[in-house]
Amino acid sequence: MRRTTLLSGLATAALLAAAGTVPASASAAPVSSDAFTRAVAQLKAHSGSALVTDGQSFTLKNTVTDADGTEHVRVHRYQDGLPVLGGDTVVHLGKGNTWRGASQSLAVAPTRGAKAKVSGTTAGRTALAASTATGRTVAGSNLVYDADSAGTALAYEVVVGGTYADGTPSELHVLVDATTGKIRDSWEGVERDGTGNTFHSGSVPVGTTLSGGTFQLNDGARGGHKTYDLNGGTTGTGTLVTNTLNVFGDGILTNSQTTAADAAYGAAETWDYYKNTFGRNGIRNDGVAAYSRVHYSTNYANAFWSDSCFCMTYGDGGSGWYPLTSLDVAGHEMSHGVTAATAALRYSGESGGLNEATSDIFGTMVEFYANNAKDPGDYLIGEKLRTSGAPLRYMDKPSKDGSSADCWSSSVGRLDVHYSSGVANHFFYLLAVGSGSSSYGNSPTCNGSTVTGIGNTKAGAIWYRALTTYMTSRTSYSGARTATLSAAKDLYGAGSAEYNTVAAAWSAVSVN
Repeated sequence: MRRTTLLSGLATAALLAAAGTVPASASAAPVSSDAFTRAVAQLKAHSGSALVTDGQSFTLKNTVTDADGTEHVRVHRYQDGLPVLGGDTVVHLGKGNTWRGASQSLAVAPTRGAKAKVSGTTAGRTALAASTATGRTVAGSNLVYDADSAGTALAYEVVVGGTYADGTPSELHVLVDATTGKIRDSWEGVERDGTGNTFHSGSVPVGTTLSGGTFQLNDGARGGHKTYDLNGGTTGTGTLVTNTLNVFGDGILTNSQTTAADAAYGAAETWDYYKNTFGRNGIRNDGVAAYSRVHYSTNYANAFWSDSCFCMTYGDGGSGWYPLTSLDVAGHEMSHGVTAATAALRYSGESGGLNEATSDIFGTMVEFYANNAKDPGDYLIGEKLRTSGAPLRYMDKPSKDGSSADCWSSSVGRLDVHYSSGVANHFFYLLAVGSGSSSYGNSPTCNGSTVTGIGNTKAGAIWYRALTTYMTSRTSYSGARTATLSAAKDLYGAGSAEYNTVAAAWSAVSVN
């Protein structure tokens, strides 16, 4: 499952002004009710540890405020007006505007002053050659600073559009070094699982709206989530699903509204899970719903989330597959949107594995939350997708799928993100359920230890807080350990059983 993103580099003077950018060199007001202004002032005051230098500026992404008044302000970083990829930061402010540190992936301050020796046109040609999609075109290009463990380089972020052989749209982001012309990195902006599924959840409630004597699959109680029928198409929104009766589908796949009802139900359960568990009001926490599209393409055995349309899209599946509208897939896809709205974990390397695992984790939590007798909660991913009944992934022992990693190693980041996700999936299973045999599986540990689980509620709360409060775009597995320990400390206290179990579960998957 993939997620479509826009260019990271939208750093025009107008954008920075509209977003309320505060240059690092500016003088901040001593007292302000604006969390962003105070956060930037604190970054300047702690420029050494925050890696803030002259020429840097910031824009606000969002702010999370705890019950005790602690604020967590997530910002984008710019150097001389250009976005710093990997420079996103979460500033933690305690009562009285006290500095409680910052979460970031940067190891050193971004360098500056590089000059482009490669033209944007040349970079575009290089990026086009890197894509395997058909009908590929350059959809956008922008200069950025790419900051990683090796330092900072001026680069073109080029987005190449197109379509893969299986019909999935592609928005490949390619970083082309502006000095050498070589590709520094690339990642897909459309996140997918590479599989298809369906799940008939029986007779369930779906949100509808009566308009002009016709019922629409339009859930006004959940931000106006609408379900559209693409009828085999691949572009546009499709046709809003409607009926003269307030009934959609009959449980049989020959009725096109059956799949639409499944998609609407999965979206509703996912919305309710985040709202009732974490108080999150929609994917972006702004009360606005995404929308769903069903019957995408022909024999399309896939599903994906797209930031570009802010929507979930489901195919009907090919031979050996069902349509892609099961509860865990709906939760998985919408959780890609939550990740995009918070940590924005880059979809490559270890951060990409954490991105996929986050969707697997919360897709699983949605399945448990729904408590639907037709699809009991489990720690299997996509168990309703194949006509054979074989799951796509296993959280108790990820390697059972033949490709996923049970334990961390230095080579994990080179795996496909759907397989590197196994480390975090295994961690979460150990944290929630524990090691050894249970009704959900038989989970080994990589260090021979025994782990006693703390349950889904606490494990989910820790992962959610880590994602929304501490993780950033390039968080690695070691960073995820730090983030979840910080989250456990916040929620349950340092040295608590929950805190200690987080540490033990990470050690049990070789993240130390």
